Amino acid sequence: MVRPHVTSMLQFSTDLVPVSDRFDAWQWNAQKICGECRFHFPRNSSFHGSIRARTVGHLQLTQFSSSPLSFQKMPLETAMSGNGAYIVITQRRGTQSYRQGSAVTVLKPHDTTMISSAVPWSSDSPEDCARLYLRVPAWLMQERLGSSRPPLVRRIGGEIGAGVALYGLATSLYDQALAPDAEEEVAGVDAFFQILAGCLGCAAPDSLAPPRDLVTRIDSFIKAHLGDPALGPAEIAADARISLRHLHRLFARNGKTVSEWIRECRLRACREDLRDPRMCHQSITDIAFSWGFSDSAHFSHSFKKSFGVSPRQFRSIGLARDIE
Repeated sequence: MVRPHVTSMLQFSTDLVPVSDRFDAWQWNAQKICGECRFHFPRNSSFHGSIRARTVGHLQLTQFSSSPLSFQKMPLETAMSGNGAYIVITQRRGTQSYRQGSAVTVLKPHDTTMISSAVPWSSDSPEDCARLYLRVPAWLMQERLGSSRPPLVRRIGGEIGAGVALYGLATSLYDQALAPDAEEEVAGVDAFFQILAGCLGCAAPDSLAPPRDLVTRIDSFIKAHLGDPALGPAEIAADARISLRHLHRLFARNGKTVSEWIRECRLRACREDLRDPRMCHQSITDIAFSWGFSDSAHFSHSFKKSFGVSPRQFRSIGLARDIE
């Protein structure tokens, strides 16, 4: 198991700064992340805020949390310089408006938008807010979205559809940041780009779609070895003759880890056996162990979480129906 390993590039909180120095301290620390920028704070207010930056899949992901403020960014970099970047903004708390050129969007919690760092932009938050900024080099974003001019300042709603998954991935990558080269994190970043491309109406490169026969072969191998408690990503990748990283990417496209899919398959197999009258003399523990579970308490907890009833209750209901 890969243990969480948080890589913090910068941590700052106004709680450690005298009230009279907070504005200057915030601007000085924010400029380390954003470059040359200006902030405007409401008068007669006690400002508070924090900045926490991490490296996620070798990309910079920063959370800004603050009381009301306005922000103006006048970039030194330009799209022609080759140093430009796109910033994907994920709103975690509060309402905040973003403007770039003539385009304006207002984000509520769970919403997402994207702006270009090579063009002046601004934002305004009338209330306490928290937002994530994922900074992606322009060349990489264009490659991953399959577009040289991806749409900007477009609100991606986080209440329905793919926007929900996009928000969930962004916050998960930040809250549970792993080592930058961790397989799970690489797969999560890949999935984020895939969903972002769909939300923006971009056609992600077809080369990222897995061949159908590869998916079928992987699925068949997993189902044939469910009874082996040692079944895991390494064994599956070796049989499919692909790298572990590629295997994790394939599963991340569907929003699941390899381990989650194995557990779901095992639970469904156990459910079928518990429903089968011919298996009534087999104990619940024996059935669970025959499908690769090695802890009866963990199995019972997972089964109830997935199907709403305990294995014993499920078996009783199923057998009662058969008698009727």
